[in-house]
Amino acid sequence: MRYYTSSTSQRTRLQTEQAEKDSEQVRKMLKFERDLRAQIERLRNQLDESRRELRLSPDNIQKVVEVALKLADQPTLIPAKLEGVWPDPGGKRKVCPVCDLPALKSSWQYCAEGLRQPHTGQIRPIVFDHRLADGRDDVVLAHLNHRLVQMSLRLLRAEVWSTEGKKKLNRITARLVPDTALRDQAMIAHARLVVVGGDCHRLHEEIISAGGLLTGGKFSRLNVGQTKDALAAATVDEPSDSMKRILLRLYKEHHEALVKALEARMKDRTEGLAKFLSEREAKEVEDIRSILTELKKTIEAELADSGLNQLTFDGWTDPEREQLERNMNALRARVLEIPKEIERETSAMGLLTFASHITLHNLLSVFANSARSMK
Repeated sequence: MRYYTSSTSQRTRLQTEQAEKDSEQVRKMLKFERDLRAQIERLRNQLDESRRELRLSPDNIQKVVEVALKLADQPTLIPAKLEGVWPDPGGKRKVCPVCDLPALKSSWQYCAEGLRQPHTGQIRPIVFDHRLADGRDDVVLAHLNHRLVQMSLRLLRAEVWSTEGKKKLNRITARLVPDTALRDQAMIAHARLVVVGGDCHRLHEEIISAGGLLTGGKFSRLNVGQTKDALAAATVDEPSDSMKRILLRLYKEHHEALVKALEARMKDRTEGLAKFLSEREAKEVEDIRSILTELKKTIEAELADSGLNQLTFDGWTDPEREQLERNMNALRARVLEIPKEIERETSAMGLLTFASHITLHNLLSVFANSARSMK
C-alpha cells in the first residue's frame, strides 16, 4: 500500500490496487477453509444420521459380538476394569464397556491380533465406543472393520437368512417399552427388501419394518414413524414368562395381519425406490448424452482443423503420415460410433430401472409392549 501525489493538483490519494491483489490469495484461502469446514460439518451430520438409522451404537455392536460368540460356541467376553472408564466414575453406565477377549478357537483366534501393546507386550482390553479410546493406548477400539466385529456380523447375517432346519438364532423376542411409547401390546416384523435389476445385479438392499397395536383383540397398523419410535423405545428388559406365552398366542392369531402390514410397507417403499431410481436414471441419461455429445463436437472440431488435414509437412516421414492418417480414421469412426453408444447406454439404464423387482425374505418378528401391560 502506498500514497500517490499528483504534481498538478497536489492532491494525495490512497492507491490500494496492489494491496488488494496481494490479499486475493488470502481471501481465496479463507473461502476454501470456510467451504471445507461446511463440507466436513455436512458429512459429519450425514455420518451421525446414518449411525442413528442403522442403530450403530457401541452397545448394539457389543451385543452383536456377544451373540455371535455364543452362536459360534466361543467363550464370552470378559468384563474388565479400566481406570477412568469402568467402574464408571459418573455412575451412568449400567453395562461394562471394557472387555478382555478370551482365548478363542479356530479361525476366531485371529481376532486377537493387534491386542498386544507394542512396547510393554501386555494384552489390552477392547472397547466398542471410539470416545473411550481417544487419547489412550491401553485399550483397542473394536470398530466396524475390526476382525472380531466383521466375523460377528457375517455370522449373524448368515443366521438371519438361514433356511429352515439350520437356524440357531431365536427369531422372536419380547421387550418392555415405557407406557409413553405404546399404550397396548404391539407386534413389529422385519423383512429384507432386495431390489434386483433386469441384468440380475442387486441395485438396493435394506431392512424394512412394519407392525401394529393389539387393541381389543384387533390389529391396528402402525405408521412408519410410530414403528420407529416403538423400536427406539424398547428396553433390554423382558416380560414375564406368562406374558411371553400370551404374546406368542397373539402372534399366531394376528400373523396374517402382520404379514399384510409388512407387504403394504414393502409396496410403499418400492414405490419410493422406483421414483428415486427413475429420477436417478433421468439424470444419468442426461449426463451420458451431454458428455458424449460434447465429446463428438470436440472430435469433429479437431477433424475440421486444416492443420490435421495437411499431410505434407516438411520433415514428415511416410510412417508418420500413415500414423496420422490412421489416427484421423479412428477419430472419424469414433464420431460415427457415439450416437450408437448413446442409444446403447440409455437403453441399458432403462433396463436397470424398470425391470427391477422386489424379493421378500425370511420374516423376523419382534414383540413390544408397554411396561404396565407386561407386568
